[in-house]
Amino acid sequence: MLGFKPSLPPPERPLDRPGLSDWTDAYDNSGHIPDAAAYLELWPREAAAFRDAMGPRARLDLPYPGGLNDGARERLDLFLPETDAKGLAVFLHGGYWLRFGRETWSHLAAGAVARGWAVAVPSYTLAPRARISSIVPQVARAVEEAARLVPGPIALAGHSAGGHLVSRLACADSPLSPEAASRLVRTVSISGLHDLRPLRFTAMNEGLQLDAEEAAAESAALREPAPGARLAAWVGEAERPEFLRQSLLIAAMWGGLAETRLVVDPGRHHFDVVAPLAEARSPLTQTLADW
Repeated sequence: MLGFKPSLPPPERPLDRPGLSDWTDAYDNSGHIPDAAAYLELWPREAAAFRDAMGPRARLDLPYPGGLNDGARERLDLFLPETDAKGLAVFLHGGYWLRFGRETWSHLAAGAVARGWAVAVPSYTLAPRARISSIVPQVARAVEEAARLVPGPIALAGHSAGGHLVSRLACADSPLSPEAASRLVRTVSISGLHDLRPLRFTAMNEGLQLDAEEAAAESAALREPAPGARLAAWVGEAERPEFLRQSLLIAAMWGGLAETRLVVDPGRHHFDVVAPLAEARSPLTQTLADW
């Protein structure tokens, strides 16, 4: 655990009584990060530069049968190492299930590729076209397609909403096929959302359309981990208190049932906590590739 300073979270209102707290602000990352707009401009440039540098080792725009008949979004990019792959890493992007796609995050494959892993970066259908309960099995199909192309162990990483998706795939009732699930060796949830119930009281729920039943059912912290699951809950020290709570929660809830690691990364906020995935020797990449 890196630089963790325990503190009590602020009191929370009952989830059935909207209006007592500003939950939209609690999940507003851009509004609390200096120069947030600069990151939105930087990520696509870095991603495009990495794809260009990879040349023929970048297999782009591969379709996967995601089940939602969304040809534009049911696609993945696969980045291959110079030698036979040690295994498959899959990165699922964030954006509150409402924005972004694989093309914004390609560069985050660089660290694991340099360590000898093949890395798949899928897109998935965004809300409101798809509910979260439909996105979860869709990304499971993306993992399975990538696993068909790359043998060996599977490691999952995801950021924010993607952190929710990968932890949900590590649950006992995961929609992953038995073959893919048997190859899953670790999951790294970076600033993940593991308790979806508060999101019902944010402005973004106009697009997510979460109700109480779906929010509880798709909250990984409220479900059991798969047998043998290994989860790293990684979060930036300078993140919004709700993101710290989310990682603390799943570490506590899964801690007695699965091998669980909580890492609070000193000085990192929501937009830069994921950046070390582009570095082969960073602790974050080492956790994904070698823990």
